[in-house]
Amino acid sequence: MKTKVKELRTAAGLTQQQLAKAVYVSARTIISIEKEQYSPSLMLAYRIAKLFGTTVEDLCCLEENKRLEDQKYEELS
Repeated sequence: MKTKVKELRTAAGLTQQQLAKAVYVSARTIISIEKEQYSPSLMLAYRIAKLFGTTVEDLCCLEENKRLEDQKYEELS
């Protein structure tokens, strides 16, 4: 799932390790989220969103991700 984690993290001048520590996960988790290899849990997305002063919807690009998922389902129909 596409997110804005890397964009927001770099804009805030944080390392992956610093962000991970602030939201109680490993740096590997942050790396995986940024590489779109792992989707954060709702609680983790909420923690990250609160830290950056944004919403979960914006952080997780929910409208864009929904549109992409809808296209996949439509292609299967």
